[in-house]
Amino acid sequence: MNALVTGGAGFIGSAVARTLLEQGESVRVVDNFLTGNREHVPKGAELVSGDLRDPDEIERACEDIEVVFHQAAVRSVPRSVDEPLLATECNVLGTLNLLVAAQKAGVRRVVYASSSSVYGDRATIQREDMIPEPLSPYAASKLAAEHYCGVWTHLHGLSTVSLRYFNVFGPGQDPRSKYANVFPAFTAALVARTAPEVHWDGEQAKDFTYIDDVVRANLLAATAGPAADGEVINIGCGEPKSVNHVLRAVSDALGIWVDPVSRPKRAGDVRRTHADVAKARSLLGWSPAADWATAVGRTVDGIAAGLSASRAADL
Repeated sequence: MNALVTGGAGFIGSAVARTLLEQGESVRVVDNFLTGNREHVPKGAELVSGDLRDPDEIERACEDIEVVFHQAAVRSVPRSVDEPLLATECNVLGTLNLLVAAQKAGVRRVVYASSSSVYGDRATIQREDMIPEPLSPYAASKLAAEHYCGVWTHLHGLSTVSLRYFNVFGPGQDPRSKYANVFPAFTAALVARTAPEVHWDGEQAKDFTYIDDVVRANLLAATAGPAADGEVINIGCGEPKSVNHVLRAVSDALGIWVDPVSRPKRAGDVRRTHADVAKARSLLGWSPAADWATAVGRTVDGIAAGLSASRAADL
């Protein structure tokens, strides 16, 4: 397989690229390094420094590619509230440029990284047949790009599969960004013996999904049969955990506790995400496999090691 991984310098994209290389596939990475890090691009991947907002650059990146794993995005809900035009340009226009380029290059399939945020604030288990109710520019942009994927499958016969990720976590997440999610943010705070910030009341529950399960879903989506063409598929654990629960799990893994400080609810945040993954089982043969305690331990160890390496490099 000749694979292109967009956003391959990011957390999820680099993990997908690394696994493909381990399986003997040929991998090209394209990234504009807006949020990605060159150091995360796995050794052995061809690196193209390019921006999806530039049609010519992405057209060149798609040459001789069979499958595109489209992971590139401005991912953060809070950042999309702060910078809605940037989120829309990268996530919507960037995806459209990619679809046009992939069609022109004769790409066999595009696996698109969407988000559970498209569901909005649902109190029930989220299924793919629900009407989406996005509550942030990020969520709206991911939904718009999903629709473009479906349109390109319908109009042009370009095979696309959209995976709605539910709160991905794992080693390699960046704790330095002000938009860092709970695992890297909590780990960084506790390692520094400072008070972690808990927004809202901390009882908002998320369906946290381990990175290895997400990578496996991508690889299965790349080779799934034609029944998956144009489909939208949830990728989640199916067992939501509250933010307070995550803080305690991170604390237990580190053996460090510092009382958290309360912060207001963030714009665009939702109360609960909870994936129904029956469609993933049916169309991809996928189901979550990660053990929660093991996944948390590996995540915290990986983030803490990255923090130590970063501090050593600054000395």
